[in-house]
Amino acid sequence: MLFQPIDDKTQCIGVYANGSLIFDESEIPKNLTKTWGYTGSLKEKDVQYANIYAHGKAIEEVCPEHLRDEWDAAAKKMRAYKKSFDIAKINLREHCFFDLVPYDALIQFCEIKNQITEHVFENYEKPANYEYMASAAKLLHKIKYQDLKVDASECRNLFINGGMRNESQKILNGSKHVHYNLFGTVTGRLSTHPRSFPMLTMKRELRRLIKPHNDWFLSLDYNGAEVRTLLALSEQKQPKGDIHKWNITNVFQNTGMNREEAKTSFFAWLYNPDSDHIKTNYYDRKKVLDKYYDGEYINTVFGRHIKVSNWKAFNYLIQSTTADLVIDRAVAIERILEGRKSFISHIVHDEIVIDFADQEREMVGQIRDMFAKNKLDTFKVNLKAGKNYYDLENLSL
Repeated sequence: MLFQPIDDKTQCIGVYANGSLIFDESEIPKNLTKTWGYTGSLKEKDVQYANIYAHGKAIEEVCPEHLRDEWDAAAKKMRAYKKSFDIAKINLREHCFFDLVPYDALIQFCEIKNQITEHVFENYEKPANYEYMASAAKLLHKIKYQDLKVDASECRNLFINGGMRNESQKILNGSKHVHYNLFGTVTGRLSTHPRSFPMLTMKRELRRLIKPHNDWFLSLDYNGAEVRTLLALSEQKQPKGDIHKWNITNVFQNTGMNREEAKTSFFAWLYNPDSDHIKTNYYDRKKVLDKYYDGEYINTVFGRHIKVSNWKAFNYLIQSTTADLVIDRAVAIERILEGRKSFISHIVHDEIVIDFADQEREMVGQIRDMFAKNKLDTFKVNLKAGKNYYDLENLSL
């Protein structure tokens, strides 16, 4: 049965189904199966989400022409209500949307949304990576409704310089929630919505303002993530040590360069199809492209089907695969943390940051191993820990 949740917050239970608004949880039909997108207000596991079928397109983009005028009118009315709430400084994180809007307007909006949702299910094929994308959407929704702990304690140095002081104040006075956009980039690499906390773009020094709710942050990332992705796609064995030092010996043949020089030289070659200054059997760009690129689309191990030019195909393949490896591991880690005090605070590119409770520290090894063993291979993991998101120190187990 088609339905639409009326709010996306866990505590706001309400659905539109069979032409009616239902707010009593005991009266909600048990056969709800299809809706526009995931929300935290319902726990059904077998619901299908139309926005994933539509590959993240906005609902107005997939609205059929015969419903266009009706949708535009209903959506305009909802935007007007939302604007009035903003003007009145009503925090919709603290109030259920359906408590503030007339029921006839909600019914009109949800009915047309149901019709567009049905159109998507009738005209779009289920993506090959549907289950993965649905799991990722649920994790990112959970993160969206977590409060970041942002404060200026022990950050005096950020307020000495005028420019940094202004940026710090913007962080302190702005949103405290990370609202990721799962569909914000072509490759699947996470971006954030406009009003989100700027986790992906803020200056590194400002990370001092981010503190854990529990006892400390645990940071996990891959050593040379994209390099290791290429090695795995090339069907080569993963080095146990630092990948860039390994490259000095095995790729650059001990030419006397240091780690940073090796890293710079390697990436200058990696994403430049015209560069041939590295010749090695370990990294075979042609072999990898022949396997995952058909001349028009790259097809990743995570089921992504991305149209791309030959010039950008290799770049897209490596970045997309690496991003999905990390998100997939974040989903797995969140599952074993369910019901515990520790939780995933945020994700930054190939890094997962956990707000960790000291009483659960015996799980660190298990989490590290789960992050290391991904869909392609077992990658070397960098572990760091600290009392804020900037001052993280290497952690050895």
